[in-house]
Amino acid sequence: MDNQTIVTEFILLGLSSNPELQILLFVVFLLIYLIILFGNTAIIVVIRVDPHIHTPMYVFLSYLAFLDFAFSSVTVPKMLENFLLEKKKTISVHGCFTQVFFVVCLSVGEGLLQSVMAYDWYIAICHPLHYTVRMNKQVCSQLICRALVIGFLYALLNTILLTTLKFCGPNVIHHFSCELPQLFKISCSNTFPNHMVVFTLGSFLGMGALLLTLASYVHIISAILKISSTEGKHKAISTCSSHVTVVVLYYGTIFFRYLKPISKDSLDQEMAPSVVYFILTPMLNPIIYSLRNEEVKKGLLNMVSKGPESNSG
Repeated sequence: MDNQTIVTEFILLGLSSNPELQILLFVVFLLIYLIILFGNTAIIVVIRVDPHIHTPMYVFLSYLAFLDFAFSSVTVPKMLENFLLEKKKTISVHGCFTQVFFVVCLSVGEGLLQSVMAYDWYIAICHPLHYTVRMNKQVCSQLICRALVIGFLYALLNTILLTTLKFCGPNVIHHFSCELPQLFKISCSNTFPNHMVVFTLGSFLGMGALLLTLASYVHIISAILKISSTEGKHKAISTCSSHVTVVVLYYGTIFFRYLKPISKDSLDQEMAPSVVYFILTPMLNPIIYSLRNEEVKKGLLNMVSKGPESNSG
């Protein structure tokens, strides 16, 4: 070990080495990132400004939008920067570890928040008379804080274990961002403890949140089937379908990315779910989930229509 060089920075190969294709990718992902920023920021502002939608459901939506906004901002700006660089597409070891920490923290927090939102709908549909009592402001704040704190602690544990690893070379990461599986591959230390935390504790958190979500939806579907009104059924199904789509996108990509066996010959297969997970999902969430909501649409239209009036006044 004394003769081995300790790596101080990593090289991010990104999505392509073709200069012309990199310019095209830069334009495409810049537009997607702007949509992410605008869409999620608009949702946060509308929910905060409009007093008619200060309910638990929309409070959770605003936090989901914030997590998507922050999540994409951890990785996409660095990826855009590397698209414009012909050489020196590097990131420091500390910068890489910091990126991993925030990715894991925000990702786990979002997964737990998804289960909280499913529970919220379960109470709203199955126990409407007790909704205001069981989902008051204090309960909502506690649920949000717990989701974020658990994500923070899990990310902290993974990052601390990551700092115990040695990287002696090569320092090339076949990806556009720092991720735990990629760092495990190029480490010259024993990564068994790191793998154990990801596969055991990570699986426990992921499967726990997913099972809570599924259990909530089993009760929700049962309650929907008992609704006699066709309009009421359609409204409930429409609301739930948006959330189900987001949940499938979230869990499908994260389980495929982190819980499948690591293979050195599947770089393209690993890159595709990462693009969906890091970039497309934060863009699609406000479109599929929030902007389809009539109350959010009305709030957005009201805010836009009042803008010129307030400026002229």
